[in-house]
Amino acid sequence: MVLVIGLMFQATSPVASLFVTLQHNVTVNGTVDSGISFYTYGLKDLFTVFFYVLICIVIHAVIQEYILDKLNRRMHLSKVKHSKFNESGQLLIFYAASAAWGLDIIIRENYASNVNRIWEGYPHVSLPFVVKFYYIVQLAYWVHSYPELYFQKVKKDELWARIQYVTMYLAFILVGYLLNLTRLTLFLLVLHYIVELIFHTSRLLYFAEKLEVSNFGFMIWNILFVVVRLFTITLSVLTLWYGLSKTNTNAPIDFAEGNFNTHIVRINCLVAVFLLQAWIMWNFINFHLRRVREKNEAAALAINKKLASPGSLHRKKRTKANVRENDESRSEEGSGDEPFASENGIVRLRSTKSR
Repeated sequence: MVLVIGLMFQATSPVASLFVTLQHNVTVNGTVDSGISFYTYGLKDLFTVFFYVLICIVIHAVIQEYILDKLNRRMHLSKVKHSKFNESGQLLIFYAASAAWGLDIIIRENYASNVNRIWEGYPHVSLPFVVKFYYIVQLAYWVHSYPELYFQKVKKDELWARIQYVTMYLAFILVGYLLNLTRLTLFLLVLHYIVELIFHTSRLLYFAEKLEVSNFGFMIWNILFVVVRLFTITLSVLTLWYGLSKTNTNAPIDFAEGNFNTHIVRINCLVAVFLLQAWIMWNFINFHLRRVREKNEAAALAINKKLASPGSLHRKKRTKANVRENDESRSEEGSGDEPFASENGIVRLRSTKSR
């Protein structure tokens, strides 16, 4: 709030604009796209990211207080489900907004019309305003997730898992931003956000006890999750191994021009993508194997409880008593000259050998 007010005064406007507005404007007047502002990246982006981290914290608190907390009170969730509900609620809103915004950029910049545009013209140093702002917001959101772990008082058993995926997102976006692979990173982010959007929507429906809809959503998520992993690897190989290799002039890394199109950089990026996708698939497989084990254990526990129920014990005792009575009656029938009833109802005397 102080920084926004600082824009109103001439004395503080230069300092306030350092935080609020995008920095490193490289727009050239008189070009064909003179109506569009272009930007590159630099150290001043740290001030802008810091400001939008504060904005993300405020928005996070507003969503939590006025939306999620009210829904939690109505649904009467347990403590474990309460934490997961809050996590999915926050991520659902972010994934939906980021996926829709990313799709709008892809359509507006005509990236989807021709896949060659992902690598043509590399290095993509000059970014349109909307693209640079998108990356600033992405970095700010994932940076703000670290203090939110403290504000939300996340349990220790959930803390490490959340730190892992927040760090993965942040590192992936930051590397794509610094290496000027913004178009490839944008495509991969949108695909991943759409899949995660389906997952968190299904989980919220599960907490709301909409089991049929949530099960259908989880089924769709299971299919798309694997498809997106394959598409991510395919698009990365197509861009880093095939597309950028055609424009490679065997020149060394040029930090001034922002050109990182060397064989070593491309190989390292591909290896990083492969390892990341393998790690994600490993967690995905372990998640489903754990679910299967839990279901089997729950089924076995239900059977054991059913067998150990009072009614089952009573039936067992009755069965054992009947068997015992039958054995006793048979032993009595063969013990000596005693009357027994024949099939026609006549009482006869059984003769036995003398002892």
